[in-house]
Amino acid sequence: MSRAAADYDYMSFDDFEEFLADKPKNERWELIGGRIVKMMVGARWEHNFIIQNIASAVRDRLRAAGSPCRTLTETFYLKVPALDASLLPDVIVHCGPLPSGAASVEAPTVVIEVMSDGTEARDRIAKWGVYQRIPSLMHYVLITQDRPHVETLDRIGGEWRGLQIIDGLESVLPLPAINVEAPLSEIYRDVLGAS
Repeated sequence: MSRAAADYDYMSFDDFEEFLADKPKNERWELIGGRIVKMMVGARWEHNFIIQNIASAVRDRLRAAGSPCRTLTETFYLKVPALDASLLPDVIVHCGPLPSGAASVEAPTVVIEVMSDGTEARDRIAKWGVYQRIPSLMHYVLITQDRPHVETLDRIGGEWRGLQIIDGLESVLPLPAINVEAPLSEIYRDVLGAS
């Protein structure tokens, strides 16, 4: 962690936005509930393939249905100033228009994280602590990269229901808020022998 980040373990959203302007170009930072977290730069190829696969699977189904929802990937910010949050989820599904030149959204419908050993605890605990407080969010999806295992937390009728576990390449990930189902065989294509 750089000296600048070490001096500011916690900061407000506005201060973080100023801090980002001066960060080195080869570093990625998030603000999770006011806490600064340095993100990994460069991930395993499996992580990258899964992100591409899930984003493509969801995007293709949204387009085929004529949906206004769109997928955004890991360099696009999810910023929620009221929660002191500036996050870089692996995949965001945003429903509605985006202003020209936008580099962030505040109201996602779906957030997807592909977990690694280094990010799993943060994805499950710290990020979930923020995500569950975003009113527009209907599905939080956690994807394991080394086996066909997906977990979802779904908001139904305004309440978060318990964790749903989906295992096996023959299974399907349901995302009813956007009327999409994505087969795990597509999510793990070229990663776990799925074709």
